[in-house]
Amino acid sequence: MSGRDSQGLGGEGRDAVARRVSPSHAARPHRFIRRLLSRLSPVEPAPELEATRAIAMCRALLSERGEVSGARLAADLIATYQALSSSAVELFFDFLAEEFSPNPEAVGRAAEDYRREPTPANLVQLRAAVEPQRQELFRRFNMAPDGTSALVDMRRRLLQTLPDHPNRAALDADLLHLLRSWFNRGFIVLQRIDWRTSALVLERLIQYEAVHEIQGWHDLRRRLEADRRCYAFFHPALPEEPLIFIEVALTNGMSARVQPLLDPESPVVDPAVVDCAIFYSITNCQEGLRGVSFGHFLIKQVAEDLGQEFPRVRTFATLSPIPGFRKWLLESPDAKALWRHGTDIDPVIRSLAACNGNERAVPGELKTELLSLCAYYLLNAKRGLAPLDAVARFHLANGACLKRLNWMGDTSENGMRRSLGLTANYVYRLSDLEQNHEAYARDYRIAASREIVQLARRWSPSARAHP
Repeated sequence: MSGRDSQGLGGEGRDAVARRVSPSHAARPHRFIRRLLSRLSPVEPAPELEATRAIAMCRALLSERGEVSGARLAADLIATYQALSSSAVELFFDFLAEEFSPNPEAVGRAAEDYRREPTPANLVQLRAAVEPQRQELFRRFNMAPDGTSALVDMRRRLLQTLPDHPNRAALDADLLHLLRSWFNRGFIVLQRIDWRTSALVLERLIQYEAVHEIQGWHDLRRRLEADRRCYAFFHPALPEEPLIFIEVALTNGMSARVQPLLDPESPVVDPAVVDCAIFYSITNCQEGLRGVSFGHFLIKQVAEDLGQEFPRVRTFATLSPIPGFRKWLLESPDAKALWRHGTDIDPVIRSLAACNGNERAVPGELKTELLSLCAYYLLNAKRGLAPLDAVARFHLANGACLKRLNWMGDTSENGMRRSLGLTANYVYRLSDLEQNHEAYARDYRIAASREIVQLARRWSPSARAHP
């Protein structure tokens, strides 16, 4: 861009401008030149102007012109949105929330028409009045080649703002509604990931792994050896972006400790002789798809595929963290009321978290007490009617049975900090999945082994579980 176009000074440089300074200005050269030089400095567009321009492009995309040249307009709008400053993005979200909402008067009239005469035509009219323009705008967004990816990222950024901007909740609901439709089970594809998978996808695994950090390529390669499996769901619109992935260890017997499974130097076991598949890590990769459920389909299909590949495998189980246990122990009045160890709970828990998995440093009675409290926590600590522990909610809602607790099952820094080293085995028995899922969905009834129930009953004989 020329000096004339960008600065409005006829293409002349700073020296030319200085030579044309009048005598009166010459008496004040420094102040005058500073003022002129400030005109030569680039000026960032105001956030209001950036956001207003983007919203104008949204209106154009929704117009008749947008119907004709939608893909090009959508691509231009996405490029404009992605170039917005952080402040302009905030204003853009507010514009979307306010300007493209349903018209209350139109909704009221359509609702009254349908109430008075509930015909199919009036129902169609009511649906059209209730649906925000935003949903059609996002559909047209999706006409661009990278529209789906842009919308997923838009929701990721939007979710970060919701705690401070509850007025954007309807905007989030519209995005989530469409993403659930576009990412339903009929559109996503299960793929096995191995060492021959594209380097870009392998890099994504290292980047996204949220349960047990992958320590570089050597570690990743061990996780993809013959006695390991990794599967991920992909969507055609995001071919190099895993949506969720699961890591599996093929073992003899149900594993109680995760460190041997994560050891990159561990020997490779012949998968033909194993009898158990351990799901030791499940990671949702796309924050913008929070609330879109993949886990149930993933675990069930992986279990079915592994059962066909390895007929000897009869047990499908997780080796799961218990991320909320330590926090509950330290903060819940219930936990402190149940504590019987004889000393204040806080220093005991903090010293245990720092023991680095040294079992000899832990008295036997403390071990028994903590296992019992953990069973009580998983069965009785609630968020509403559902279990308080997020991992428990996930597996129990998918039809798993809480089978066993493992002392010092994860002695990593994160494992000790979050759950004092305890891990849980949830068992996926294919014949029981639907029954367990229905009982949980209907009554929040938890499927748990007799061992877990007995541990919890040390504190509460009315633990809400069935063996």
